[in-house]
Amino acid sequence: MVSGLVARPFSLTYDELLALPRKTVVCDIHCVTTWSRLDNTFEGVPVQALLDRAGLKPDAQYCLVVAEQGFTTNLPLADLNRPDNLIALKWAGEWLTPEHGWPARLLVPHLYFWKSAKWVRGFELFDEDLPGFWEQNGYHMRGDPWTEERYGGRGLTQHEINKFRNASKKIAR
Repeated sequence: MVSGLVARPFSLTYDELLALPRKTVVCDIHCVTTWSRLDNTFEGVPVQALLDRAGLKPDAQYCLVVAEQGFTTNLPLADLNRPDNLIALKWAGEWLTPEHGWPARLLVPHLYFWKSAKWVRGFELFDEDLPGFWEQNGYHMRGDPWTEERYGGRGLTQHEINKFRNASKKIAR
């Protein structure tokens, strides 16, 4: 699902996603807990192709990535709309396993790996930066490993979290 500030919102079945053109990306991944894994090979559908299909509106500047079990993560559009970002289906030539995000996981290799949401279901585009699950709990809003953007300060209050959830629900309609 791609919705929000787009000209052509759409949803795909899993079979439709699998039928889209794919590409391979070799990248390093970096965890906020300070480990890294070098030279990973992911295969999947380029995120840019999905954003192009949806037709981004000019005021779309941020994305809230929606995943299973209520997980979300936020990304500036400038970080999401990049050539190496994928809806990853395979890692090291094998289909992703459930523990690593099967059936589909977002891959944003230039940011900390928590931004590469497992079990991704869709993107909601916004004109403001809405914090995702970990960002509501004190993680940095962007997550650049090269500048060590791990933690962003205090977590949000339940009132603040509800405000963001309500904003998300309004745009999804």
